[in-house]
Amino acid sequence: MLKTGIYVDAENIKMSGGYGMRYDVLVELANTAPCTLLRANCYLAEDRERTSRDAEYRQKVYYYHDILRQCGFKIIKKYVRRYEDEDGNVTTKANADMDLAIDALLQARNLDRIILLTGDGDFIRLVTAMQNMGCRVDVIGFHNVSRELREVADSYVSGFLIPGLLPIQEDNTNSEGDWQRGTVANFNADRGFGFFRFFRMEDKQLKSDTVFFHLSKSTLEGDYYFQDSTRIFEFRIIKNPSGEGRSEAWDIRLVKEP
Repeated sequence: MLKTGIYVDAENIKMSGGYGMRYDVLVELANTAPCTLLRANCYLAEDRERTSRDAEYRQKVYYYHDILRQCGFKIIKKYVRRYEDEDGNVTTKANADMDLAIDALLQARNLDRIILLTGDGDFIRLVTAMQNMGCRVDVIGFHNVSRELREVADSYVSGFLIPGLLPIQEDNTNSEGDWQRGTVANFNADRGFGFFRFFRMEDKQLKSDTVFFHLSKSTLEGDYYFQDSTRIFEFRIIKNPSGEGRSEAWDIRLVKEP
């Protein structure tokens, strides 16, 4: 049994496309056999000046915090500080990176696996330090993830690709088929077809799968987008009645960066 800890750089995740992330799905992923979740820490910023004067904002922030606690997360807050320069310009700062790094290093001594949610390259040294302590470090991010961070991690998975972690805005004009997110596994530009790779949750395990697609079922102009294996697409998986019931990806659209 692998003792697992989750560490969420919430401000980075929120600003990089992960706004609205389902923390209960993250907990379920961490509790998948042979792993058991021991630690779940979320590091976020709070603007105390605004919460003290804005009732609507305060209610929204504290409701969000309550949801995280119900999912089993410990919240570590970094309060926003404001600095004014000689010209009267005000800047704000609330960086919890140091808190996350120290907690993760201390707690990693009792863990076998770390799930780190961030795209910040400043955590590269932390990742290698925890690996040197014997921990496996898996990184989950959304947009703008440091290439070096992805490479140094034991594994990297885009949060967009984890089923249910981030809701998909479905097209209500056609409810047929399941919406999924995936990346291009291979693409034949001359013939205009290829295969998407995506993940399914089966028996509480994250398993890779592929599905056929043709450019005629894309909402995008041209094939330029499909020649980049790092781009993430959304699509419906349907049984094509004219293709001997073969599963295909339809209504293909690109997940846009913020």
